Amino acid sequence: MDYGEAMDEAERPSQARLEPTPSREARRLGDRLHQLVPGGCHTYAKGDDQFPECAPPLIERGLGCRVWDIDGNEFVEYGAGLRAVTLGHAYAPVIDAAHGQMLLGSNYTRPAPIELQAAEALLELVPAADMVKFCKDGSTANTAAVTLARAYTGRDLVAICADHPFLSYNDWFIGTTAMDAGVPAAVKQLTVSFRYNDLASVEKLLAERPEQVACLILEAERTDPPAPGFLEGLQDLCRRSGIVLILDEMITGFRWHNGGAQAYYGLEPDLSTFGKAMANGFAVSALAGRRALMELGGLKHSGERMFLLSTTHGGETHALAAAIETMRIYRTEPVIETLYERGIQLQAGVEAAAREHGIEDFFQVVGKPPNLVYVARDAELRPSQEFRTLFLQEMVKRGFIVPSLVVSYAHTQTEIDATVAAAAEAFAVYRRALEAGVERHLRGRSVRLVSRVYN
Repeated sequence: MDYGEAMDEAERPSQARLEPTPSREARRLGDRLHQLVPGGCHTYAKGDDQFPECAPPLIERGLGCRVWDIDGNEFVEYGAGLRAVTLGHAYAPVIDAAHGQMLLGSNYTRPAPIELQAAEALLELVPAADMVKFCKDGSTANTAAVTLARAYTGRDLVAICADHPFLSYNDWFIGTTAMDAGVPAAVKQLTVSFRYNDLASVEKLLAERPEQVACLILEAERTDPPAPGFLEGLQDLCRRSGIVLILDEMITGFRWHNGGAQAYYGLEPDLSTFGKAMANGFAVSALAGRRALMELGGLKHSGERMFLLSTTHGGETHALAAAIETMRIYRTEPVIETLYERGIQLQAGVEAAAREHGIEDFFQVVGKPPNLVYVARDAELRPSQEFRTLFLQEMVKRGFIVPSLVVSYAHTQTEIDATVAAAAEAFAVYRRALEAGVERHLRGRSVRLVSRVYN
């Protein structure tokens, strides 16, 4: 579906728009949400502290790469449900597939045929895996992978990549962050860390704790590409040391390649986890891996039983129908190619606009084209939440929500060009703020890091 052609020209956002000030009703509902839901949302990255005060408190609907708040303001957005909506909001073929399955019921007493179909669809794309278990979020999948690795190896320690900001909301990971309240000290001691692109740090870790580490878990890539030989060396080191290699493909899966970063880089992890874009926003995640490990949680062995994953909604049929249709679209349409193409165009345009205003040292676009983020810096070239807020603020005023610069299949050249034009206007303000002080240009408080000790 070409959302750009499907919409009437009058529906397109304009850069020459008034600042959208949330209405009294919008603010009332936002405040009410905080009274009933801790943090006012169900994902910290969507919280009020992550957006400027002029940002819409609530989004009511979406279509393609556009969303509308409850006041009727329209925005082009580059967040897409934390990268979960890769095809576009309300993508008709996926909605139709889910709706058709809903009419048959959503959850039965025994497995449904669609569970087999979903497993076959995913494993066709991930040749290194033999078996899969579905669940609802990435944290659950990653924690199941860690538990499985411990059961398989008989070891206790989990080694995480210290440069990757989020792997799970469970104790084994959150205990390593600034927001570690409620995690027992004894649990924290079971997680150790290594550095990305630093194979020597892994070797040192394993030498200090021989035959104690059950698994290494990381993403194949975030903003920095893997150094030559790093991922291959990591995989080889795990095999030689009897350690389970877990690859978190929540973001890279269905963005880097149809088979994930493991296909892109030619890896064969023991276990890998998928989610986000797998069902275009529907709640489906997956733990996939080698049979020797996965069958420990099954019935086809005579060894000690292991409680792997047992989720009421893991086999929810309409979500699996959405996943099957989404994966079909990935196989038959140029989704990945389009994400790269649009990302390259967006990065080139935004970087050119930054150079035009002489702030290329203060605002950088980083990451792979399908998953771009940005770094905002102050006059001393330090990463700055205040200047990040300023950019967010100026883009919201022009009809764009940009917690990242992550493109979707629904972004067309029209939206890319409009985004670059809006960024150029925002950079003019950024330039003045560098010269006169950012506080003179901010409307309200600054955004803050999610992981911090105090509010």
